[in-house]
Amino acid sequence: MIDATALAAKPVLEGDRIRLVPLAERHADAFHTTFQDPETRRLTGAHHHWTRAEIGAWIAECADRTDRLDLAIEDRESGAYLGDLALSRIDQDNAHGSLRIALVPAATGRGLGPEAIRLLLGHAFDRVRLHRVQLEVYSYNERARRAYERCGFALEGRLREALYWDGAWHDVLVMAALRPAGPAQ
Repeated sequence: MIDATALAAKPVLEGDRIRLVPLAERHADAFHTTFQDPETRRLTGAHHHWTRAEIGAWIAECADRTDRLDLAIEDRESGAYLGDLALSRIDQDNAHGSLRIALVPAATGRGLGPEAIRLLLGHAFDRVRLHRVQLEVYSYNERARRAYERCGFALEGRLREALYWDGAWHDVLVMAALRPAGPAQ
């Protein structure tokens, strides 16, 4: 059904303004810095404060993982780190997985997130042959929700008060995109 070998082969995906490349040690400092930013932490719901050593150890494992795909988002011209995204929690029997994305603060609001998501969705649907990709977004992150909708994600449900952040409970919205209709694979 799906091509699980496509998760082991770490692609480079080229867009108009960005390039998705395998997450590597050269991205670790920028990755760590991104998750020290309070707004990034709020938008991603990241309670855990990862140390630079923990990030480095985790990134070192990414190249050998065959059950997920972790990619850095780089500026196509300069090679600057703009964020990362992952395709994980792959259910081979039901051909679906989960997507997560985080951008450096300077990269938000420029349409780079949707470009990265579309590149990854194309790979997930065409190469990995997933049928469905889902994500979770916090109810207070309207900008991300609109971007996901522009990429073909539809709201499927709400996990009421599933995130406790800054002294208040927030809903988690579940969204998914389906492989475009075409011949069955």
